[in-house]
Amino acid sequence: MFNNFEEGQLIKTKIVAIYGENIFLDLNMKSEGIIDSSEFLNDNGTLSVKVGDTISAYFISNDHGEMHFTTRLKGDKANTAVLEKAYQGKIPVEGSVEKEIKGGFEIKIGDSRAFCPFSQMGYRQKEEPKFFIGKTMTFLIQEFNREQHNIIVSNRAFHEEEENKKVAKLKKELKVGMLVKGTILSLQSFGAFVDVEGIQALLPISEIKRSRVQDIEKELKIGEKIQAQILSLDLDHKKMSISTKALIEDPWDTVLKKYKVGDKIEGTISKITSFGLFINIEPGMDGLLFISKLPETSENTNLNKLYKIGEKMFVEIDNIDERGRRIALSPTKSKEEEDNINSYMQTQVDDKDDTYNPFAEFMKNKK
Repeated sequence: MFNNFEEGQLIKTKIVAIYGENIFLDLNMKSEGIIDSSEFLNDNGTLSVKVGDTISAYFISNDHGEMHFTTRLKGDKANTAVLEKAYQGKIPVEGSVEKEIKGGFEIKIGDSRAFCPFSQMGYRQKEEPKFFIGKTMTFLIQEFNREQHNIIVSNRAFHEEEENKKVAKLKKELKVGMLVKGTILSLQSFGAFVDVEGIQALLPISEIKRSRVQDIEKELKIGEKIQAQILSLDLDHKKMSISTKALIEDPWDTVLKKYKVGDKIEGTISKITSFGLFINIEPGMDGLLFISKLPETSENTNLNKLYKIGEKMFVEIDNIDERGRRIALSPTKSKEEEDNINSYMQTQVDDKDDTYNPFAEFMKNKK
């Protein structure tokens, strides 16, 4: 049970309610603790916590019975005594970047002045010093000497600590095989980078859909929201690969229910090789038509001169290897072509029957 609090005291407690800009904390008292919800907004502007979550927070004030907490101390509430507690408790503090000085920046935190080296300003981004001047940023105090009025802070250390907390949280929540939601950040020739819980996940171009993707920009748009399955996960190195293809039914699972040897179907040439043609039967399923089965060709024939990707072709199924995910094909004629040929042959027979009379020919020869 929490009773008396000291400024800067760290507590671990649960969120009991969220209303607008305030998050209420369970203190096992007549009243709850209050913390600004803005401290838990992620890069997308949405809350990263929910009712029931356990968080760590620092006590900052008692305002007429309202117990206020924070995950970081604001500069206007940080006197020297509070800063010393922040240093001892590794409490983040907010400060204003006043100006560039030799070796780094002068930071104003409350009534105190602190120093942040160039190497400790910013995290992953590489910016010119003038970029930071005038900004209010969050720091961790690395050194504190009250007598010499010497305070050294680091913005980089704060971000690293936050990143470590986020990774620890994600390790408990994310697992290979689970479904996640993300936002497309950028498109590349090899795939898309997707924001998933603050991690840049890779969606390889081969994992977008069951069929081959020729132009990724026709399939995905920057800013688009997607759902995908986690294929691999290495949170220690901030790596994740995902798949939207995994959410689409695999046609090979039902191949024997849909097709059988001898079936004649229309496919599309999806790939041309030196040894034959790959024919797309349906999204995610290609069959192979070997060059030896193509008319008027030899092993030295350049099939690229005879056929084009995207061209329609009628084929017959010779063999289905479900386990090996292979289908062997032969060229054939469409039902319409076969009907036309049969109709033509019948017409030829009928025409011959009308003009040729064996008995009349016999009588003619007898005379």
